[in-house]
Amino acid sequence: MNNPSDTRSSFRDKLLKFGASIGPGIFIIGYIIGTGSVTTMASAGAKYGMSMTWALALSCFFTYILIVSISRLTIVSGNTLIYTIKKKFGRVMAIFIIFGLMLTVISSVIGVTAIASDIFREWSRFLTPEHNGIHPIISAFFMIGILYYLFWFGRHGFFLRAMSVVVAIMGICFIASMVAVVPSATDIIKGLIPIVPEGSDTHLILAGLVGTTMASVVVVSRTYLIAEQGWTINDFKTENRDAIISLILTFLVSASIMAAAAGTMYPRGITVDKAIDMVKTLEPITGRFTSSIFSFGIIAAALSSLFPGYLLGPWLICDYLNIPRKMSRKSIRIAVLFIALLGFIVPVFKGNPVVIMIASQAVSPVIMPLLILLLYILLNSKNIVGDYKNPVILNIGLGLTFIFSLFMAHTALVGFFKFLQ
Repeated sequence: MNNPSDTRSSFRDKLLKFGASIGPGIFIIGYIIGTGSVTTMASAGAKYGMSMTWALALSCFFTYILIVSISRLTIVSGNTLIYTIKKKFGRVMAIFIIFGLMLTVISSVIGVTAIASDIFREWSRFLTPEHNGIHPIISAFFMIGILYYLFWFGRHGFFLRAMSVVVAIMGICFIASMVAVVPSATDIIKGLIPIVPEGSDTHLILAGLVGTTMASVVVVSRTYLIAEQGWTINDFKTENRDAIISLILTFLVSASIMAAAAGTMYPRGITVDKAIDMVKTLEPITGRFTSSIFSFGIIAAALSSLFPGYLLGPWLICDYLNIPRKMSRKSIRIAVLFIALLGFIVPVFKGNPVVIMIASQAVSPVIMPLLILLLYILLNSKNIVGDYKNPVILNIGLGLTFIFSLFMAHTALVGFFKFLQ
């Protein structure tokens, strides 16, 4: 006869093991869904309803292809991406990729911290005597302080557990907001048909929607997560399951943000250019409770995307030099502190964080197609992968992903020039 306590213990062990096996995927979700993603999804939903759902679905699918490909390269070659690029294509190419990625990361850290501070000030107005809200410098200080504390005392496993909690809070908040104002099923189904709606900023929003999901920094961070997990060729199924779960959840959470805007603002012709606009607009329509839930979701999204943003710079340098990624190294702690302190720029000196985040996307159309091309060559190079050449189905997937990235690069450039005009 089975002991009930043994059964519970066995179930708990299996649950913990499963949770650990999807840790890298949870990390990816947190990185993808930041305040930039929230702003873009909300803008798309407010201006065009659910008509861009197809672009979100495709970007999640192609991100899955990229994540599986880069995971395979890391596992089979035994090396992380930047070092492998340097080994195959030389230092100049590796440094160019690092420079492009760091430009995106630093701009994102500045923009995300600023937007999250604005959101917190707006939400906290009722807590302050003169209804001015908590000053952005103070909220930025607490956000940066909490994240740096976690970095200083945490290890890789602790990072993943902390990210899991933040991502869970974020997902619950956004999905709860959507449930309160869910659009019709017909509109959701129609949104899966690939049609580009008419509008002056359609190209910019479409490119931003794809760019925040199918982001080069997200793809590259995967190589370090796989290396930290220590997965081998025997773990291909586990890695694939992790990738599938992460991108399905990414789609659901991102679509819920779009749906929340589509259900409240689109029918009324209200547009959203910044995440804070949606918080201001939600309250009179759905009440303070729903807008507060959405605010907490945005703040959680900020924390979940800032956390890996702080780490990516040191990871890239360690990767290039092919040295262990010891986060307790003094030089790494100083580098992370420098990147984190950049978040004070907008709260202290003022400025428009949205413009900064748009600028951070300017390099993406160049980096992503190049990254896909390099990845394809590496996965089919016998010198790199030995007898584990890329399967035909994955090669086809990468080819389609490359074509899609070129299309989105063109869309981004058209949207960017229209924005400048």
